[in-house]
Amino acid sequence: MANENLEITAYVKTFCGWSEGLRAVFRKYDLDFTEKDIIKNPAFRWEMEQKSGQPLSPCVVVNGTMLADVSGEEVEKWLIESGLLEKSDAEADAPIDSACTDAQHAAMDAAARAGGNVRILD
Repeated sequence: MANENLEITAYVKTFCGWSEGLRAVFRKYDLDFTEKDIIKNPAFRWEMEQKSGQPLSPCVVVNGTMLADVSGEEVEKWLIESGLLEKSDAEADAPIDSACTDAQHAAMDAAARAGGNVRILD
């Protein structure tokens, strides 16, 4: 299969619909990738900005090609059009073309508030 020679690095946020869309595409095609969480490690954000020339995420580097500020849908399309993947009719296990819903944001806020040493200032 074409995906055996892919080297993928994803600059993502811990909780983000767009970032989860990328992960869903990688899971759908069983692609190995290096995840660099720009929230947990600010050095990864700096690295992403230097490589992409802009501050928006998620960004993905595939075999040295930077795809900046992309959705999972856009990455899947680019991989297929570039001949790096064969299209799969399988459904992704998460939306690949959307931000977090209000319900997801509320759940993340509730989890952060229950975390004990994390304070959310209103």
